[in-house]
Amino acid sequence: METRKQIEVDKQTREMLVKTFKTTSVSVWRALSFRDNSPKSRRIRHAAYQNRGQLLVLAPAIETIHDANNFMRQYFPGDVMIEVNKNNNHVDLLKRGEVVKSWDNVYLSDLNGIQREAAELCGVPGVQ
Repeated sequence: METRKQIEVDKQTREMLVKTFKTTSVSVWRALSFRDNSPKSRRIRHAAYQNRGQLLVLAPAIETIHDANNFMRQYFPGDVMIEVNKNNNHVDLLKRGEVVKSWDNVYLSDLNGIQREAAELCGVPGVQ
């Protein structure tokens, strides 16, 4: 699953969009889920925002656990894991329990890049 956007609106707003744009509920759904980018779909999205529509970013869930031994572990799909030793700032990237890559003296600002590598390794595009 990759990251995707969707505009969330209530039932009344959906019905209003169908009537206002003289279209079908499927067309409104395609516009609000960014499946279509026609000029009409862009106008539907704009109207949804004006009527309290909320933009959602849907992404794969990545579980993160901080344990009492001062380790942080992030579990990605495909048996990929990042293990951070917060005592010495050492990070391992593992796949199926085997270390693929290691880093020493890692700063918090470096973690985003390591997470992107883990996402690429497990084949999940768009994980931030």
